[in-house]
Amino acid sequence: MRIATPLRSRAAAASMVVAAAVAFVGFQATAQTATATAATGKAASIVTCTTGNTTLTVTKASRPINHLLLKATNTGTKPCYAYDAPYLRAGADAQAPLTWVEESTPQAVVTLEPGQSAYAGILTYAPDGEGGSSTKTLGVFFADRNGGGTGAEKALKLPNGGTFFNSSAAVTYWQDNAADALVW
Repeated sequence: MRIATPLRSRAAAASMVVAAAVAFVGFQATAQTATATAATGKAASIVTCTTGNTTLTVTKASRPINHLLLKATNTGTKPCYAYDAPYLRAGADAQAPLTWVEESTPQAVVTLEPGQSAYAGILTYAPDGEGGSSTKTLGVFFADRNGGGTGAEKALKLPNGGTFFNSSAAVTYWQDNAADALVW
């Protein structure tokens, strides 16, 4: 009888270990599912930055010459993604947006929490550019995840009553700080 008792205890102990392991694995799976659901929920709550959920300003940069700085500040209640670069229209009669400076592509999409800002540097002209004219307004559109324009255009007044643009005009991708935006 004594011999059977330890076997029952060992069998019971082994059963308990197996039950505990199954319960632990189930707990981990539940925790992983909850974490994945929370991450998906967070990603789903981030929206695309548009002219409707940001405030835009354009200022003349002191350095480098022939540059403006575009600043977009998230005024919404949710974080927003500033995808790619802004689509800019120099003047009401512009036929095409300014080209994007491909070398300025950041490592990741710029994410703006409410109150945070993104920056884009604007080269207005270069000596090797052709033609050109002075304009008083800058039309701004945001890019969506697929690179298309999104939201309504926002027309900004350019500094000093107008700015000269020629065919070399270009804009950087959105950056998380002004210094990086003005490198290009």
